[in-house]
Parts: sequence; C-alpha cells; structure tokens
Amino acid sequence: MTDAASEIILHNYPQSPVAEKVRVAFGIKNLAWRDVEIPRIPPKPMLTALTGGYRRTPVMQIGADIYCDSQCILRELEKRFPAPSYMPTTEAGLMWCVSRWTDGALFDLAVKLVLGAAQESLPADFAEDRGRLYLGANWAEGLKTANAQLPHLVSQMRAPLSWLNGQLSDGRDFLLGPDPAAIDAQMYHVVWFIRGRWEGGPAMLSEFSDLERWENNLRKIGHGTSSKMAPEDAIERAKNLEPVAQTGVAVNDPQGLTVGMPVTVSPDVDGGEQPVAGTVRYADAETIVVDRAADDVGAVCVHFPRIGYRVDKS
Repeated sequence: MTDAASEIILHNYPQSPVAEKVRVAFGIKNLAWRDVEIPRIPPKPMLTALTGGYRRTPVMQIGADIYCDSQCILRELEKRFPAPSYMPTTEAGLMWCVSRWTDGALFDLAVKLVLGAAQESLPADFAEDRGRLYLGANWAEGLKTANAQLPHLVSQMRAPLSWLNGQLSDGRDFLLGPDPAAIDAQMYHVVWFIRGRWEGGPAMLSEFSDLERWENNLRKIGHGTSSKMAPEDAIERAKNLEPVAQTGVAVNDPQGLTVGMPVTVSPDVDGGEQPVAGTVRYADAETIVVDRAADDVGAVCVHFPRIGYRVDKS
C-alpha cells in the first residue's frame, strides 16, 4: 500500500484537456493515484484552500506539497519515478522547449477553435469563465471573432497536425520512436481536446491516418490506476503532514529572491486570476516554491513553474 505521505492526488475533472495530459503521463509510468474531482468553473473552495487561490486544472498534491501547472507536475513525477522516463532520448531540453508551444500557442489555438465553434451553445457561466481566462478582459468580442474566423483557425490547426502525421509516417509508435515520452502527452492533449469537444474534430483528424494510429497507441496506455478520493480527505492529508520541498535560491536569480521573502505568484497573462501569496522557500531557473499556511489546510508548499508565471515581491 502506498504511504500517505507519498501518495499522488490529482485535483481534476474528466473533461479537462490539460488534466488528460497528466492522466496520460500517469499511464506512461503506470502510476497509482487518487482522483479528486473538482468543479469545472469557480468557485472551487476545496482546491483554492490548498493552493492559496490558484484555480486552474489540474493540481497535483503529494502530502503537503501542492504542484500547480502540468510543467511542474511532469517534472516532479520524473524526479520521483525516473523509470520509465518521460525523456527516453537525449533531447530533453528540446522537448521542454517544444512543450512551451504545445501548451501555449497551439493549445490557445485549439481553445479558440472549440469555443468559437460552440459559441452559441456554451452555457453563459462557462463562456464567461473560459472566455475571460483565455481571451482576456474583452472575452465576449474575442468569442465573436473566433466564431467569425473558424475557417482560418481550422487552417492554422491543420498544418501542425500534418507535421505530426509526417513525423509518424515511418510507422513509429510514438513521436520519438518506440517509447512514449512527455512530448507525446503534451501533443496528445490538444488532439484529444479537438476530437472530443469540436464536432468537426473527428472529420478533420480522419485526414491523418498515422496521427490517428498514434492517438490509439496513447489511448491504449491508459491512465495508470486511479481510485476516488473526497476533497475533504485531501485537505486533511495536507493538514496532517509537513511539506518536503527543499529550501534555497539558486545563484544569479534575476529577481534577487531570497528564502523567506514575501511574494505573490500568478499566471503571466491577463486572465483575471487571484495571485497566490506566500514566502519564498525555493527558487531556480525552472521552479518557484512558496510556503503558505492557513487554519483549514495547515502549512503547505505551493510549487509553480517560473516560465509562464509572474513572481512579484510583496
């Protein structure tokens, strides 16, 4: 049986494409994990109690350490469970660079396509929440623009899909060869989102036979082994354990961060999101970890990537 202090808990919901990326990543390493289902739109009181205000999906919890953003999640899983590796070739640095495109511009394109196509049928609260998150303060106009530009958006998506299809045309099972890698999960979640959430997705994807074969290979991997967990139990888990994140700040930190310095951390976009306040526990080129405490969850460490997130001194 897994020790409670090391048990993986994923706060997610079934329809989340970014959570699907992480679930596939669990499958690549054949991991056991606890499944805490969270609401699709705010308020998410059980989640934000743990994170200090961060509301995006998914969030991974191990004990009293809380990992925000799939970048952080995949890096931590690779560190704790090195085999089989998410980086089966020597191009780890290049894979992380490419992931900034898959998780950034490519995913944003998919969101515009899906939301634009469904503009008329989106529930008002969901449209407002996701529109504000991905399209900015003028989200309503952004949705109209996406709807009007659907043929253009589809044309922009077909090119990268054709690139993927070409990469797989030699019969390889996965993007880098015979073994699945992080980049497979990172690309797959975009394709999964298009197929499942846009009615034109299956028809467009059917043009790319090698891509569909690759999709099926990843689908067969599965999501590891999950079991349900109540959010109240996840909070109690954090409250009864101590964080284990290391302490320190790497040399040459460009912001002059020091251990114990009060900071806020938030996504580096205008999504109308609440910053997370805490004190610096650890920082390097890839990661910022803040200590925070509250009566309902006790002392926790919240982990964020540096790239894509803004750290401001309080």
